[in-house]
Amino acid sequence: MTTNEVQPAGPLKGLRIVDISTVVAGPFAAGLLGDYGAEIVKVEMPGVGDSLRALAPHKDGVPLWWKVTNRNKKGVTLDLRLPEGRELFAKLVADADVLVENFRPGTLDGWGITRAWLQGLNPRLTILRVTGFGQDGPYAGRPGFARIFEAMSGFTQICGEEDGRPLHLGYPISDAVAGLFGALGILAALHDLARNPERRGQEIDCSATEAMMRTLEFLAIEYDQLGAVRTRSGNRSQYAAPGNVYRTADDRWASIAASTQSIFVRLCAALDLKHLLEDPRFALNPARVKHYRELDEIVGAAIGRLTLAELRETFTRHEVGFSPIYDIADVFADPQFQARQAIVSVPDAELGSVRMQGVVPRFSETPGAVRHAGPAIGQHNEEVYGGLGLSGAEIAALRARKVI
Repeated sequence: MTTNEVQPAGPLKGLRIVDISTVVAGPFAAGLLGDYGAEIVKVEMPGVGDSLRALAPHKDGVPLWWKVTNRNKKGVTLDLRLPEGRELFAKLVADADVLVENFRPGTLDGWGITRAWLQGLNPRLTILRVTGFGQDGPYAGRPGFARIFEAMSGFTQICGEEDGRPLHLGYPISDAVAGLFGALGILAALHDLARNPERRGQEIDCSATEAMMRTLEFLAIEYDQLGAVRTRSGNRSQYAAPGNVYRTADDRWASIAASTQSIFVRLCAALDLKHLLEDPRFALNPARVKHYRELDEIVGAAIGRLTLAELRETFTRHEVGFSPIYDIADVFADPQFQARQAIVSVPDAELGSVRMQGVVPRFSETPGAVRHAGPAIGQHNEEVYGGLGLSGAEIAALRARKVI
């Protein structure tokens, strides 16, 4: 730990996590808990490290994505496939509360790292297993990638233009969603363990595909009860109108949401469209959704006569749901985000200082913190393994034999 790092804080201070997962979903789950004060040891393969390091973008060879996903973690290297690596791993998990892993089902068992072995060392160890499809079923052994989870969950099918092909988002959102469910699962299991101290720790089976399905609440029940198969509608809301992205007179884009009757009334006042309230096609939301094309044309034309600044002023005054379509430069410049310090400066051993998103949510009495960015490969080997009782000579010998 560098002298500039903030000491652990937050409601999970004292919780110990060993994170042997890779890429995004598992590390994101552990990282969220690190934001809240958990102490995390991130384990990587010696030499090559986590494959997330290889993904763009980089600065001077330093992986930037890694710095955010693995913030607040101490980084060590360890080859779990080797008997010596397994012995050292046993020391790490013996004093941990949580293990996070995302290997294909059976991989760790093949290395002798079974649940029985783990909980023989530490009966109260909670184990989060994040995979693409879960620990069982015909797809359990398949490799998993975010786009696969999104496509299979039904999510990609509802993204894109109405008459176009399905679209993936510009970010692997299913990895983040799986991470959120994984973190929630850990907290639920720990809560149960605290209330029932006689129990052993639980295994948590988190399927990224099922996590995405869970977020799409309306899809399954619509199909079950109505036989409806929802598909793409571009930027248009399928359940309220008007709800779309509109171009302003100065060639900017604004997202408008008039999802309640009162907001629609205020929108009509703001755009001088009060006559729409007397039109049976637009008077109530079910009719507006049915006649969304005509309504979009009218609202789009009215917005197109205003600059973004003018639209902002009138919609703010009339309390209409509205936002410009931001890029990340806009996010950095926005006064709301600045006032709440939603982007924070974080110390980093390789880049000096980096800026990234702050902790969400915020706690009034035990606030979390971003203490430091993701570590360099093996950055904390001496600190962590020294804390387990290994001497400098023993650590050097393990490094020479490529155990760490």
